[in-house]
Amino acid sequence: KMLVLALIYGAMNILSFISLRNISASVFTIFAQCKILTTATFSTIILKRQYSWTQWRALIALMLGVLLFSEPIWGNPNQSANRKGNNPILGTAAVLIEVTLSGFASIYFEKVIKTDPLKLGIWDRNFQLALGSFPVYIIFIVADGGGEAGFFGGWSLLAFLLSGLGAAGGLLVALSIKYGDSILKTLATTGAIVLTGILDHFLLGGPLTPAMVIAGCQVIIAICNYSFDATPPPTSTSSSSSQLEINTKDSQDNSSLVISAGEADTTSSTSETERLMKRVSTFDGQQPLSGNSTNQSGGTPSKNDRSQV
Repeated sequence: KMLVLALIYGAMNILSFISLRNISASVFTIFAQCKILTTATFSTIILKRQYSWTQWRALIALMLGVLLFSEPIWGNPNQSANRKGNNPILGTAAVLIEVTLSGFASIYFEKVIKTDPLKLGIWDRNFQLALGSFPVYIIFIVADGGGEAGFFGGWSLLAFLLSGLGAAGGLLVALSIKYGDSILKTLATTGAIVLTGILDHFLLGGPLTPAMVIAGCQVIIAICNYSFDATPPPTSTSSSSSQLEINTKDSQDNSSLVISAGEADTTSSTSETERLMKRVSTFDGQQPLSGNSTNQSGGTPSKNDRSQV
């Protein structure tokens, strides 16, 4: 299971490089926001979850808010220009496939964690994921000849620190999926984009335009609308029909029980009456009476017989 996920993550990284080589960073940023909707779509398909219309509207508003917050990227003319020799169709197809695989990978990982019969922990699953990803990256490193820095070059203190932060982030993502779900992880990621933009402005002098401030507020409102939505999930028509059939069947069974009990009471009363008649007719050694009973001589009952009765 983790090998499949490792191959998907490896393919996603390769597709990201292919798309960035053929399209601008602005176009890539716009398409990358579709991960929110692809994650929710695969959640309804694979995990059979149902979301209210309020939650769907919140996800769409969240996507638009993040897109507007990224305006300095896709609004920059230098970032929007494509280099010569690029293939925009190939780059667009690559980023769309990468976005689709991202939504599928998140839901697939959530399903593996929550429905695992082996009940393996987060550490075990992340170790399997890393072990499956290791050969994939080794193949590309060897094929590239180690790059400009060589096979073991470029490992500075900052590189080790970033590697540790990336590993810790991967564990936090896994924990958020296990104890929450993939949609909540996506909400946290979009919130982190806003926090990153604010820190970039105050620490590194990055841009923070009024449009970005409005977009950040829009993102926060969308996250709250999704998280605190009290709308009950929609019920399917098939479930209502099944419940109606069950109630109808129960009513018919109860009616049958009442009718059977009434018939049993009537039969019991008739049997009791017949037994009483036989006891009266056989009183004092006489034969039982019936509607066409006769005396011993074959005639009609005598006066003495009728008086005894």
